[in-house]
Amino acid sequence: MLPLASSVELATGTFLLLTLVGGVAFGVVLERAGFGSGCKLTAVFYGYDMSVVKVMFTAIVTAMAGLWLLASIGVIDMQEIYIVPTNYTAQLVGGLVFGAGFVIGGYCPGTAVVACAAGRTDAWVFALGILAGIAFYAWFMSGVEQWIRANAIDDVTLPSLTGIAAGWWVALFVFLLALAAWGMGIAERAFARLKPVR
Repeated sequence: MLPLASSVELATGTFLLLTLVGGVAFGVVLERAGFGSGCKLTAVFYGYDMSVVKVMFTAIVTAMAGLWLLASIGVIDMQEIYIVPTNYTAQLVGGLVFGAGFVIGGYCPGTAVVACAAGRTDAWVFALGILAGIAFYAWFMSGVEQWIRANAIDDVTLPSLTGIAAGWWVALFVFLLALAAWGMGIAERAFARLKPVR
């Protein structure tokens, strides 16, 4: 969401329609890029196709640079952007669980929905597993949620943690993106022998 609430007011129906159109368009692009395939997604973990990481890292850096630029010229007020409170332990454990699910199931939640729309049976099984996990967490782990909220830290950002201006962080991540793309190209060539022959 682009935080334009201070300058643009949309009716709820219009907002929901734009959300639906944006979501469908995003799903179509993911499917056309091949990210609705569990084989394409798990190829990252074998090292011979780093497309998913390249796209995600590029999207993150582009969003970071875009927000910084728009804030710099006064289009966006960064104070209007909600930052999820940070609980380091919960996010470390959650990241490990998410990563394990990605490796075992071959999908993340977003790509699973795309693959479901494309009619892939394995994605439907994965999506049902996600729903079962959410239900289990909601019913049996409410105490964990309370602990996460009670021990969370508000507004954790790299500039606030380090005192280094956001522009320098943007420049660093643009450099890291270029370096990572070069390194991933090397990895893809090194692990090309693992790619399945079709």
